[in-house]
Amino acid sequence: MTEYNFEGDFSNLSERQLEYINKVVLEQNLKVNKVVFNSFGQAGDNFGANVKRISIEGENGSMKMIIKIAAVDEIVQVLPKLVALQKAARVPEEEHLRYAKCYGSLDEAPNEVIMLEDLKESGHIMLDKYEPLQDDVVRNILKTFAIYHSLSHVLKNKEPATYKCFEIKLRDVWSVMSATPEYTNNFKGIDDATVSIVENETHKDIVKNRITNMFKLVLKLVKEENTKYSVIQHGDAWTNNILFKLVDGEVGPSTMIDYQGARRNNPVMDILYMIFNGTDYETRKNNFYNWLDYYHSELDKSLSYFSLKADVIYPRDQLDADVKKYSELIFGVVLFTSNILNRDVNETKEVIDNMEHSGLTELISSMANTKMKAESENRARKKIEGIIDSYTEFGFFDHFQIK
Repeated sequence: MTEYNFEGDFSNLSERQLEYINKVVLEQNLKVNKVVFNSFGQAGDNFGANVKRISIEGENGSMKMIIKIAAVDEIVQVLPKLVALQKAARVPEEEHLRYAKCYGSLDEAPNEVIMLEDLKESGHIMLDKYEPLQDDVVRNILKTFAIYHSLSHVLKNKEPATYKCFEIKLRDVWSVMSATPEYTNNFKGIDDATVSIVENETHKDIVKNRITNMFKLVLKLVKEENTKYSVIQHGDAWTNNILFKLVDGEVGPSTMIDYQGARRNNPVMDILYMIFNGTDYETRKNNFYNWLDYYHSELDKSLSYFSLKADVIYPRDQLDADVKKYSELIFGVVLFTSNILNRDVNETKEVIDNMEHSGLTELISSMANTKMKAESENRARKKIEGIIDSYTEFGFFDHFQIK
């Protein structure tokens, strides 16, 4: 193995990955003395990613980066393009889409690695995943969604060939999984585990088979999708994948991270996924439809910089119709995520340790067979019951297509 000025735990990195990391580090012109590898957060912070933080120390200064050991996503190219559109239209900087700078990416299977800006160094924080997001925070995120989604429409409108190129390259993993029985059959155990969490018999009937049914819904919705309203979605915008800049001690602008789920989809999938994974019943009860109003107004504001109107690009009545249409799929998705997002650090580590490999089959089996602790199960139960109450109140169950 080639000698580098590396310290810490980098044992799970290949020689080719280390060679590439060293190359990118040297390009920063810091006259490097040493590079220290550290773990990033705790198990479950970003469940699907193998992530490390590196500290670079040199004669000309120091800096930190985030290393993601994962397949390189096309989104690395998409985000700078979207901001370039804003700059060309002279959109005020405070309205620009925020994202972590990419210092480099290696797309050579099986040695893929992405090197990103460490946003913690610029005063960004991650909120507590167990604490429900409050109204001001939700609005902050919805503004970010509105900007992000609007730029898909702008790119589609101004440079359709470029948009189509990105759209094709972003893989729709859920559609592939949904058409593959060897994957979908593994989710029956999660369905059974979810039913066992719920105590109310009526609620048990409501959640039964909802996770396995979501794959039928994915295929159905893909066939029915009106691509006129589709955008490049984030795909996994839950609490730990959204960082916030602290401004005078208050939560300020949000930045989405971990775009590995990015693909073409309806924009309400991002909105509903964030709301039903991140908020509680009471906050939704008081704010849900106001949130939809706010998202649409911010979408219109962002589109206006490009002489486009939300009433034409994505009318409000279409937003309302899509919320109802996609609510059934989100219900199954959030039942599924409740199994892992409500576990504590040790439990999440146990799930990971119980995986023989890093494949989806082993992950799902481990989630189904690794029993939740009482406290985590109570969190999951409260989450599920609150979602059922919201769906009942909003009348979403009336629009379910698979009974």
